[in-house]
Amino acid sequence: MADHVSSTAVVTAPERTVTRPAPGPVPESGPVRRATATGRPRTRRLSPGKRRPYARLLGPLLLLAVWAVASAAGLLDPRVLPAPWTVLHTGAHLWTTGTLRTDLGTSLWRAAQGFAIGLVAGVALALLAGLSRIGEALIDGTVQVNRAVPTLGLIPLFILWLGIGETFKIVIIAIVVYIPVYLNLHAALAGIDARYVELAETLRLSRWQFVRQVVIPGALPGFFVGLRLAVTGSWLSLVVLEQINATDGLGYMMFQAQNYGQTDVIVLGLLIYGVFGFASDSAVRLLERRVLTWRRSLSS
Repeated sequence: MADHVSSTAVVTAPERTVTRPAPGPVPESGPVRRATATGRPRTRRLSPGKRRPYARLLGPLLLLAVWAVASAAGLLDPRVLPAPWTVLHTGAHLWTTGTLRTDLGTSLWRAAQGFAIGLVAGVALALLAGLSRIGEALIDGTVQVNRAVPTLGLIPLFILWLGIGETFKIVIIAIVVYIPVYLNLHAALAGIDARYVELAETLRLSRWQFVRQVVIPGALPGFFVGLRLAVTGSWLSLVVLEQINATDGLGYMMFQAQNYGQTDVIVLGLLIYGVFGFASDSAVRLLERRVLTWRRSLSS
C-alpha cells in the first residue's frame, strides 16, 4: 500500500525588520526635553542661559540704591556714613581744586609699575619652574616660603633696605602681584594632560613648538585666574602702602581725612578703589573670554 504523502501548504509570513535610528552624538549642551503629564515635551535648560551685558552691575547698583534710600529716610547718621550725594559733591569739589586728580594719577602710576613688575616676575618664574626640574627645585620652594610670610609684614624690612620713598611701595605691590600669578600658572603647567605631551612626542614637535602649541594654550586658563587675583591684590596693597610716609595718593588723602574727621572723603576714596578694582577685574574677564574662545564653560 502506497503511502500517500499529503502536501500541506505552509505559508510563512514575511519577516518584519525593525529599523531603529542609529544613535547620534550626544549634544554637549542645550535643552533637554522631557514628557509632561499631558504628553507634551517639556524643555529643561541645563546651562545658566545667555549672559546679559553689564549684569554684574546689578549687585553694586542695588547696594547703592539701598544706601541712598536709607540716607534719605534718615536711618544713617551722616557723621558715620554720609549720603551718596554728599560723597559725590565732595568728589566734584576735590576734582575741581585738582587735589583728586593729582592723588588719582599718583595711585594709578604706583599700581601700574608694581603690577607690571610683579606680572613679568610671576610669569618668568612659573615658566622656569614649570618647564625645568632644576628650576622647580630652585624656585618653587622659595616662592612657597615667601607665600607663607605675610607680605605686609615685610614692610619694615624693606623700608630699612630701600628707604621710605616710592621704591619700597612698588616692590611690595610687585610681591603681592607675582605670588598669585606664579602659583596659578605653575599649577596650570603641572596640570597639563599627559596625553597631549605624548602626542607632541609622537609628532616629534620641537621644544619651541611644544611650548607654543601645547604648554601656552593649556596654561592660559590658570594664568587668567592668577591675573584676576593679582589685579585685586595690587589695589588692596596700595590702600595700606599709601598711608605710610606718603605725600600724595588716594591712601594719603584718606589718611589725612581721618585726622580731620572727614568721613565723606574716606568713603570717596573707598568708592574709587572699589570702582578701579571692579573695572580692572572686568577688563581681565573680558580679555579672558576673547583669548579663550575655544573653551566652553558655564561662564562663557
